[in-house]
Amino acid sequence: MSYRTKAVIMNEDRMRRTLTRIAHEIIERNKGVKDLVMVGIRTRGIPLAERIARGIEQIEGVAVPIGILDITLYRDDLAKKSLQPQVHSTRIPFNLNGKHVVLVDDVLYTGRTVRAAMDALIDLGRPRTIQLAVLIDRGHRELPIRADYVGKNVPTSSEREQVSVRLREVDQIDEVVIEEIVN
Repeated sequence: MSYRTKAVIMNEDRMRRTLTRIAHEIIERNKGVKDLVMVGIRTRGIPLAERIARGIEQIEGVAVPIGILDITLYRDDLAKKSLQPQVHSTRIPFNLNGKHVVLVDDVLYTGRTVRAAMDALIDLGRPRTIQLAVLIDRGHRELPIRADYVGKNVPTSSEREQVSVRLREVDQIDEVVIEEIVN
């Protein structure tokens, strides 16, 4: 299966401005940063969480703790994905109990990844709140999950389209593109 780029919907500058806006929204909603922690979902949620946390630190002058969450074993489609799933480490170097957790991912689609992430978080502690920040919300939800902070809503028109977030830390470029499957 191959993909053809249909449109670039976010470049490096727009992504930077969007993440800065999300940082401001998180501070506003939580009335500051007391008991606030960020948790990035592997893979691209991690650098996004780090960027948002840096933005919050620039605004508030306080470093927000960042954790890394691997949800591989919590996925409900594990049997479909691979016989030998690649499990990476989860690293949450702080207690989640009573914290305001901002879960960060690149694209919100069906909601299944977020459901798996919430299950994994609850196994690690009892946060006061779990909030969701995503760079892109592409719609087509299968579960009743909604992001608290959205960089951009990008409704895709069909199953043949996908939204790809490319980040400098992983892909050597910052951009968001809509790709179409070509047979």
